[in-house]
Amino acid sequence: MPVRPLSLFAALLLSTAPALAAQRVDLDYRVRFLPEQDQAEVQVTLEKGEVIRSLDLNLGNEGYYSDFQGDGEWVQESPERGSWRPGKGKSQLTYRVRISHPRDNGRFDARMTPDWALFRGDDLVPAARLDQLDGVKLVSRLSFELPEGWKSVETGWPRIGKNRFRIDNPERLLDRPTGWMLAGKLGTRRARLGETDVTVAAPVGEGMRRMDILTLLTFVWPELQNVFPRDPAKLLIVGAGDPMWRGGLSAPNSLYMHADRPLVSENGTSSLIHELVHVFSRISDADRSDWISEGLAEYYAIELMRRAGGMSEDRYQAVREHLSAWSRDVTSLRTERASGAVTARAVLLLQELDREIRQRSKGRHSLDDVSRGLMRLDKVSTDDIIDITSALLGGGSKVLGTPLLR
Repeated sequence: MPVRPLSLFAALLLSTAPALAAQRVDLDYRVRFLPEQDQAEVQVTLEKGEVIRSLDLNLGNEGYYSDFQGDGEWVQESPERGSWRPGKGKSQLTYRVRISHPRDNGRFDARMTPDWALFRGDDLVPAARLDQLDGVKLVSRLSFELPEGWKSVETGWPRIGKNRFRIDNPERLLDRPTGWMLAGKLGTRRARLGETDVTVAAPVGEGMRRMDILTLLTFVWPELQNVFPRDPAKLLIVGAGDPMWRGGLSAPNSLYMHADRPLVSENGTSSLIHELVHVFSRISDADRSDWISEGLAEYYAIELMRRAGGMSEDRYQAVREHLSAWSRDVTSLRTERASGAVTARAVLLLQELDREIRQRSKGRHSLDDVSRGLMRLDKVSTDDIIDITSALLGGGSKVLGTPLLR
């Protein structure tokens, strides 16, 4: 009897069988804070060590990591790099990491006190190159052991128990607990905006305006989602007062704001919305094009408030005059790190570009469409924004032909 060919449906089932049968292996991160030593002890536990050939850790050059011990083999190739080759069966790697990160001006990017710790999870588990067996899916969780008197811990990841969180990032092979985190004696306010659980947390007594932040976000959130159609499951906003760094910094699922930072500055912009745009857009630049990510964040920090009804037309024009005066000496936007003046000039260019797109498309398109196109790229360059705009307009943009972009 002749053999009948497989049906298309059966062939598809067979072709996807390995993915469906992926071996799930638990990977647990456990963190114990040691405030008296300004350190945390991190324990990485792998359910089946044989599924990972090696984990090559980038330890940086600051000397934050120490006391590595592990099942299997730990090799410290240099002060900046170390490699763990787990043993068979249940395997553990333990080490210590310093929490406080001082800056040159006496401020801190991360800090631990007897009552609390504010830091980025990226520093708990350093970036690493993972070499694992094919067909393995690591299922990662993060848990904390808090010192006596510390009440709670907050992260940008979904909570699955007391002081326990699920870490799942489809964009990474190794699920690291990235983003801002805060533990200790905390004050917390929560709200649900759209499909996102928003938490604003700060150490008790640090003067963080939690309800003010939630109120501003409630007004702006619908406009934000119209431009950047994302629905993160959770967003964490943390902050503290001096001597923490007096600014704002975004990270995955989270952002940091100094407690004294105004929600809306005297120049009419908002650091809070600026960092929120970074969180939602996830636009990262390359090829001396930092003007794009910083310019768009500042453009929407102004524009979203305007659309939400928080800025009148005369106030908007006053903001434009301030940006123009600030950036009058800027001759080029092409730089690895955009200064305040470069960012101000980038905002003016983006406002001009939005008007050009609206006029030439007879209102069918705007800069929002360009921004959504940039969101889909891993890295964006000046050529990318020119190409996306040209495709949208069916021809070159006069605004983007400026010598500022050469």
